[in-house]
Amino acid sequence: MKKILLITLLTLFSFTSFSQEKIWEETAEEKKERLAWWTNDRFGMFIHWGTYSLAGRHEWVKKNERIPDEKYQKYFDNFNPDLFNPTEWAKMAKAAGMKYAVITAKHHEGFTLFDSNFTDYKATNTAYGKDLLKEWVEAFRAEDLKIGFYYSLIDWHHPEYTIDRVHPQSASTDEAYKHLNRGRDMGIYRKYLKDQVREIMTNYGKVDILWLDYSFPGKHGKDRNDWGSVELLKMVRELQPGIIINDRADLKDVPGGWDFTTPEQFKVSEWPTYDGIKIPWETCQTFSGSWGYYRDEMTWKNNKQLLVLLIESVSKGGNLLLNVGPTGRGTIDHRAEKALKEMGQWMKFNSRSIYGATQAPEEFVAPDHSLLTYNPETNRLYVHLLDYPLQNFTLRGLKGKVKYAQFLHDASEILITEPHGYWGKEKLGEGDINLSLPVVKPNVEIPVIELILK
Repeated sequence: MKKILLITLLTLFSFTSFSQEKIWEETAEEKKERLAWWTNDRFGMFIHWGTYSLAGRHEWVKKNERIPDEKYQKYFDNFNPDLFNPTEWAKMAKAAGMKYAVITAKHHEGFTLFDSNFTDYKATNTAYGKDLLKEWVEAFRAEDLKIGFYYSLIDWHHPEYTIDRVHPQSASTDEAYKHLNRGRDMGIYRKYLKDQVREIMTNYGKVDILWLDYSFPGKHGKDRNDWGSVELLKMVRELQPGIIINDRADLKDVPGGWDFTTPEQFKVSEWPTYDGIKIPWETCQTFSGSWGYYRDEMTWKNNKQLLVLLIESVSKGGNLLLNVGPTGRGTIDHRAEKALKEMGQWMKFNSRSIYGATQAPEEFVAPDHSLLTYNPETNRLYVHLLDYPLQNFTLRGLKGKVKYAQFLHDASEILITEPHGYWGKEKLGEGDINLSLPVVKPNVEIPVIELILK
């Protein structure tokens, strides 16, 4: 009986210890304060850059074409971004209305933009010969942009990293995997991973964001145990206590294991939740179908699509991290440069509906073909007109709640009037108001109406 009781107590203790495992302890209010700058800024730049930019056909080219190390080596041997000017990149991001940026310190190919003591596969050993990450950090900080590092948990170059289902040399049978991984030791790679993350957390001053990517549990996959995620995150939190961390280290159930969730390449239908609670989130998106530079990829989103991505993210309480894939010479793709410039033209006049804004309270109903954002500090509601209406514009349930209405881009008054024409009057409900809009659409891609509420 005593033996059974002891086993039961040990089992209960073991379960309790696991379920109460913590990386970071803070109140909900403390977390909200730590993330405040990020939830205010809403718009950031993602940068995928590495030796794959020389291939010019997707950052997963090594996996997609199953290229072995010896054949992939040519991209390292010829990597020399002689036109790299991070100040130009930073000014471009700032002009687009972006407030922060995240760059691939290391992507899946294993090449590091930083000068690591733990590998020879790094920027300082290329013809360029300098620490690209250091130059980038200094330039972006000079433009008052927050900085973040993406670090790939995956590594297709490290000799101890075990071959899995997303590796370029992935296999089709268990026996083949066993043969391929004979002599490889994930324990050695785990230490390497931790050592490199320690480097980027200590050698570049204050780091605002860490983007770890990514876990894929299951057969021939990798999870928190493969990465040593708990110890890794404990180290990061100690070295950079103010940092914000994404959710791809397979620690969703561990307090302090993540700060925000990361829907990739799709628009969410509603504000994401976890255990029934709305959580901080950011969608990462590309201009086209590739993160790294892809010379021949032609499915680029137009200006309106990109603006809708931004507005719709904010309208559901989230952020947009929009990616550029620089070329092998270190320049921003001319198509991305054009897109950023066009977004910047809109943001110059309409950013008030983005910065500090969030999902509108439920009492406000978005009219057809429009999106709402709301600034709780200023008590202003923003109506984004995706399809410009003709003259009469009905706002449901806002009677007696609007102090003043104007276009945001030029602060020109919009009159609250009776609808024009008999049919318009008939459609106006008891609690509704009508805005009288000019017949000709303003010279803005997506006009924004700013409602100053009572």
